[in-house]
Amino acid sequence: VLYPLDVLLAHWPTGRRIAVSAAFCLCTPALHAQDAAHRLAQEALIFDTHIDAPGMLTEGWRDLALQTDREFDYPKARAGGLDVAFMSIYTSPTEDAAGTAYDMANRQIDSVLALAARAPDKFAVLTSPGDAERLLAGNRILLPMGMENAAPLGDNLANVAFFFERGIRYITLAHSASNRVSDSSYSAERPWGGLSPFGREVIGEMNRLGMMVDVSHLSDAAAAQAIELSAVPVIASHSAFRHFTPGFERNISDDLAKSLAARGGVVQIPFGTAFVNPQAAATMQAKFTERAALHARNEKAKADGRPLEDVDAWNTAWDKAHPPLDTPITAVLDQLDYGVKLLGIDHVGIGSDFDGVGGELPAELRTVADFPKLVAGLRQRGYRDADIRKILGGNLMRAWTAIEAGAGKRHSR
Repeated sequence: VLYPLDVLLAHWPTGRRIAVSAAFCLCTPALHAQDAAHRLAQEALIFDTHIDAPGMLTEGWRDLALQTDREFDYPKARAGGLDVAFMSIYTSPTEDAAGTAYDMANRQIDSVLALAARAPDKFAVLTSPGDAERLLAGNRILLPMGMENAAPLGDNLANVAFFFERGIRYITLAHSASNRVSDSSYSAERPWGGLSPFGREVIGEMNRLGMMVDVSHLSDAAAAQAIELSAVPVIASHSAFRHFTPGFERNISDDLAKSLAARGGVVQIPFGTAFVNPQAAATMQAKFTERAALHARNEKAKADGRPLEDVDAWNTAWDKAHPPLDTPITAVLDQLDYGVKLLGIDHVGIGSDFDGVGGELPAELRTVADFPKLVAGLRQRGYRDADIRKILGGNLMRAWTAIEAGAGKRHSR
């Protein structure tokens, strides 16, 4: 049974009454701040540009319309105020090399379409920012799709339009290895010195269709070329600022970020520890460097007819030797602060990477239900609600609208 506070106090000894009353007074401002943050999270448009749910569904199916053990599902999204969740259609360099990236991308797209079809009262696929307000009616979560790694395109330019018709609205041109389109920030091999000739054609076709060009994961040279080449703004769907992680090329440099923002783009900040914690970033860079050396050794061993090293065993040993690091939510807030000061309030957003970083996240940002904690942190740092709304989703919607409006434009280079 719950009794009003005045009734409880009336039956307690005077000394305890004073202590409890004082404690209640101390807690009230904090509770008020939590309520205000939760209310803003529910009222504002929250737009997350990178959630890896589709890839997780290929590993083990869950009905994301219900409560699950995943970082993204409908109940958690509603609790956190998330409205628009870009589903990441991710394919690996291994799948690219095996020729299976196209099939895997289509399987993941099918999983998103099926999710929306099974629960039309909870989800809808979003393909245009102009449809968002209408489709959000009834507390739906909207599911636009982005392709992380251009490998599924193969060497066929027509596949850009094919995947656009299937719902893809951005393409991250490369992932953890250089491909036919672009050099990767993680890759020791940089065959193109930035973008390939085919990659330049891909950007032109994306501009024509109104598809967003995403420079996350790219080498500095490739990102600079893509920003310069595109006739419309580009985005970084999930890139933190390299200012905090010197030498970690996966995060965006100040110069590239300013160039992107000057053309109307947005840098979307991820939450993963490896992006926002300097020590974790250095560890990730070392892992990719050493794993690339392992693959090179295996290639030579294969050519020489010698036994290959076990890559899975190597990964297990590496992860055991490098356990996850504790990282506070302030690391993410510091990234957002820095971006706003560097680029202005109109060019920073969020691309969490939920379900894509093996759970290595700040303790206060474990799932999509935790967005109110991010809102509370921004309010504590003095951000006005109007500016918080821009960070949560307004900036990305503005950029996407401009990119869609520029459909038909082609670069002249």
